[in-house]
Amino acid sequence: MASGLREPLEASPQGPTARRARTIQTQALTIGFEESGDSQGFPIILLHGFPDDVRAGDEVTAPLVRRGYRAVVPYLRGYGTTRFRDSSVPRMAEQAAIGQDVIDLADVLGFSRFAVAGYDWGGRAASIAAALHPERVRAAVLVGGYTIQDTL
Repeated sequence: MASGLREPLEASPQGPTARRARTIQTQALTIGFEESGDSQGFPIILLHGFPDDVRAGDEVTAPLVRRGYRAVVPYLRGYGTTRFRDSSVPRMAEQAAIGQDVIDLADVLGFSRFAVAGYDWGGRAASIAAALHPERVRAAVLVGGYTIQDTL
């Protein structure tokens, strides 16, 4: 369950393609992310893989923003400013958990519909979010790596 927005990590730069660093609180995590573009633009969540971080989306965000989209690039679990809120919670990155992180981020940001794109670990998170919430994920771009696995 999502619990709210926090203030930006730093002053917001100017211009339509400028990245703004922010954090949000979900039940499990404080998620650090960067966003670019018009806050009313259709949201696209870009998800990095291992061992990268939000910089992996740098060449993608500007073209999306120029086309009117809102680009949101979160740090996945264990990266950057994303942290577990409770230090006693076991650290895990099972596929259901990282997929839920995407949905939780979208919930707090108020996205009823959005697109996802990711590779490697981010591709897995994107595919899980899309599979479990097809009514919310309008489009998914999955690049390389692994997606959903049946581990039973």
